[in-house]
Amino acid sequence: MDDYWVAVAWTLLPTLVVGGIFFYVLRSIIRADRNERREYAKIDAQERAKRGLPPAAARTEAPAVSEQ
Repeated sequence: MDDYWVAVAWTLLPTLVVGGIFFYVLRSIIRADRNERREYAKIDAQERAKRGLPPAAARTEAPAVSEQ
């Protein structure tokens, strides 16, 4: 019975490790994108203020998906 649980552990371990790596890579990509968008919005607001333009309207809803 001991060999059974060792085999189960060795079977599941690679899947869990790859899943964990995948999670952290995607998390870092999403965080980097969020931070980049935040900085771009900050720079855009500074440039609009320099030119005397009103602040850009905040988007509160996602773009509509075209219906087929």
